[in-house]
Amino acid sequence: MNNKQVIFENVSVCPVAYALNIIGGKWQLPIIWALNQNAVLRYNELKRKVPGITNTMLSQSLKELEENGLIHRVQYMEIPPRVEYSLTEAGMSLLPALDELARWGAEQMERRAKLK
Repeated sequence: MNNKQVIFENVSVCPVAYALNIIGGKWQLPIIWALNQNAVLRYNELKRKVPGITNTMLSQSLKELEENGLIHRVQYMEIPPRVEYSLTEAGMSLLPALDELARWGAEQMERRAKLK
């Protein structure tokens, strides 16, 4: 078992809690977004697309996303070695939900701005 922070307890009984434990880390969504915008990225390209992420956090987040079936990692046996990352079908199926969440967030931001 890894040391990943559990956002919600009882993830086995709540689908929302289960989903948030997979994508709720600080870097998971920016990585998913970068891959959505670029289809396929190599490690260093991904690091440039996610400002502020360290090598350790990028490596850890990529490993977790791969373990959870959201990204696909392809290693080419070349010299120098080349590794490419892309969204899996499961990762792509998350995008409409993220779009809806973004729409909801924008509405809430607008509502709060009107209250000030």
